[in-house]
Amino acid sequence: MTRILIADDHPVVREGVRRILQGAAEMEVVGEVGRSDEVLEAVRKLKPDVLILDIGMPGPNYLDVLAGLPAAGGARALILSAQPEEQHAVRALRGGATGYLTKGYSPPDLIEAVRRVASGHRYVTTALAEQLALGIVEQAARPPHEQLSKRELEVLRLLAGGLSLKEIAGRLGVNPKTVSSFRARVLEKMGLKTNADLVRYALEHHLI
Repeated sequence: MTRILIADDHPVVREGVRRILQGAAEMEVVGEVGRSDEVLEAVRKLKPDVLILDIGMPGPNYLDVLAGLPAAGGARALILSAQPEEQHAVRALRGGATGYLTKGYSPPDLIEAVRRVASGHRYVTTALAEQLALGIVEQAARPPHEQLSKRELEVLRLLAGGLSLKEIAGRLGVNPKTVSSFRARVLEKMGLKTNADLVRYALEHHLI
């Protein structure tokens, strides 16, 4: 019997996934959580074989959750997301996920994905596999913030978190003019214009 934990912040999605998996005799949903900061504790407590994980839940970034899975019990993670494969799949797989499926696929696809992941094999859709073979997704999967230096990324996160240049300077131990220069470089590299653009980008890419 394959034990499954569902992690998604939408109750209707969790219920839908549960009903789909009930159609497979060898699968048992052992629990559900609605926040990413609840996932690792649920994994430790319930010991699922497969974690079905959404990437946009409230709480810590999903990559942090993936990084914590080995210490929590080692459940294999299948990402089930509304986000396009070409934007997040490679990052998720590199981060420790065993499979990636978007919510636009059919119930049989979900069951097949769970079976593949539970058996220890990676799961990607045929469309994604073809793109990976052609090297298309590798390039598309690199978001603009990956061009930033470590310090520039830190400044981006602090700006997106609402801190002023003076507050950031105090936290980093530098002059406010230096922070202003970092901000200008971040905006230029990412093709953005305002702090509001930075906040929107950081939220969309789960950087804060």
